[in-house]
Amino acid sequence: MSALTGLLYAGLVAYLAGWYLDKWTGNFSLLLFLMSVVTFFYWVAERWVFLPQRRAAADALVKQDSERRAKLAAEGIKADNIDVDAARRAILRQPWWLDWTAGLFPVIVLVFGLRSFLFEPFRIPSGSMVPTLLVGDLILVNKFHYGVRLPVIHKKVLENNPVQRGDVVVFRYPEDTRIDYIKRVVAIAGDEVSWRNQRLYINGQEVATESLGPYFDQDSLKERPLFKEKLGAVEHQMLVDRDAPSYFRMDRADGPFPFAQNCQYILEGVTCRVPAGHYYALGDNRDNSRDSRYWGFVPDENIVGKAVMIWMNFSDPKRVGRFH
Repeated sequence: MSALTGLLYAGLVAYLAGWYLDKWTGNFSLLLFLMSVVTFFYWVAERWVFLPQRRAAADALVKQDSERRAKLAAEGIKADNIDVDAARRAILRQPWWLDWTAGLFPVIVLVFGLRSFLFEPFRIPSGSMVPTLLVGDLILVNKFHYGVRLPVIHKKVLENNPVQRGDVVVFRYPEDTRIDYIKRVVAIAGDEVSWRNQRLYINGQEVATESLGPYFDQDSLKERPLFKEKLGAVEHQMLVDRDAPSYFRMDRADGPFPFAQNCQYILEGVTCRVPAGHYYALGDNRDNSRDSRYWGFVPDENIVGKAVMIWMNFSDPKRVGRFH
């Protein structure tokens, strides 16, 4: 069993190393699920097989020592001072391969449950959500806000709050569902959404914005126009150059995205009718975000959860807290 456990850990290390080196895309939920299953079998085997065997061996040792001492005493021979208790503890001690499997099962299951049904940490990898979220922000995603989904297969089994305009959501990227994206929902099912001449329109009405002056963008190392935008009940900041061109085109390697017929691309921008069970999502850094304007709609089944707070930014701890 120690050799088998060593092979399992070698495979885990190889998988994580390839993931870290971008040799392949990892699936952390599936990895935790598999680790939970494997460590569960070790935990059951420890409880019902390996521990009883060690206890039986320890009891046999104590019995043999008692019989040996009794025999020596009957012959008038003084017994030696062998530390039977220490030997018994050594026999009962878990071997390393059980410490690192069965011993970790409760921890792994707890992490898997918390991450699957309650909260999941997420690291902001790009500047598409500046100024709301910066590269390096570590955020918490509420997994149950929109409903309870089964881990790995992502099937919703319990409804909760609906996705609202203005929500910052994490979702599985429609072009590659192994990758998580984070954007702001600007339109929901049934909405007509337009991005024309660097302005957002919902159902024919321009979304209200207010100029807040310049913002120094750390990514581009230059000042950018900063605005306050109101989507439903949510007010947030966003960056957009009103004088920049607004031309977009469908940009998917595998051809037109699902429901592409709902969209019209013109020189001034793009207009779409959001289909049932889908959302339209944009980055707050409007000129530097690859979002629904390029690859289409976000299916409801791709939703991971609602981003609720920044729990750490190691380069700027003052950013910890809730955001809009």
